[in-house]
Amino acid sequence: MQQGQAEIDFGAHGEADEIKETAETENPVETKETAGSTDSAGLRETAGSEKFPIFSEYWNSAEKKGYSGTAIFTRIAPLTATYGMGIEEHDREGRIITLEFEEFYLVNVYVPNSQRELLRLDYRMRWEDDFRQYVCRLDTYKPVIICGDLNCAHKEIDIKNAKSNERNAGFTREERDKLTMLLGAGFTDFYRRLNPDKSDAYTWWSYMQGAREKNIGWRIDYFLGSDCLTDKVRDAFILPEYYGSDHCPVGIVIE
Repeated sequence: MQQGQAEIDFGAHGEADEIKETAETENPVETKETAGSTDSAGLRETAGSEKFPIFSEYWNSAEKKGYSGTAIFTRIAPLTATYGMGIEEHDREGRIITLEFEEFYLVNVYVPNSQRELLRLDYRMRWEDDFRQYVCRLDTYKPVIICGDLNCAHKEIDIKNAKSNERNAGFTREERDKLTMLLGAGFTDFYRRLNPDKSDAYTWWSYMQGAREKNIGWRIDYFLGSDCLTDKVRDAFILPEYYGSDHCPVGIVIE
């Protein structure tokens, strides 16, 4: 952040085995994550250890193959890399990578889905509390940037059909309250700060019934950051024109 501006992107590109197979045969990421102007990129639902030119790569896979995982690709070498949050119950699923840079931590996260019938909601609540404590501890040392699939549409503006989804995973009051608590602990939703009233801005669409073509979506992929970074963020964007999975890339430009 000392020399001009840096761009950090996040994208989700399908199941782990699909990513690995694609990496062996063609350009593994067809979106802006690997463009020359990108300094760091994060993915979720990943597996394997494929080589990407130009970028250093960091992978955290779940014990259960193809289930979940995260990866970061960066042209800027970090000082340290950490995997998970130090809690065995959570760290088996490969959901967190933390890179420490000179001026900030970058945390790529894939928050657990509460699943149909909300079967995993209780676990999700524990995970949310532990994750909040984890990033708050980091924030005592230096600013934190959090990117990833948070599996939650925070407010009604962040989802197309709010009323019909109130008890569906990703839009329950419990999940939304946990995201509110995270933001209240000293973090900012950069996209919403710069676009406070922008509706129909989504990052995930169901594969069913042409939802993407109709833009019936959810905003569940985010860049959050320590409040002290707010004035340094020059842009926060969503790129729905890029396909590759049911998610699209999101990113920020930061000084």
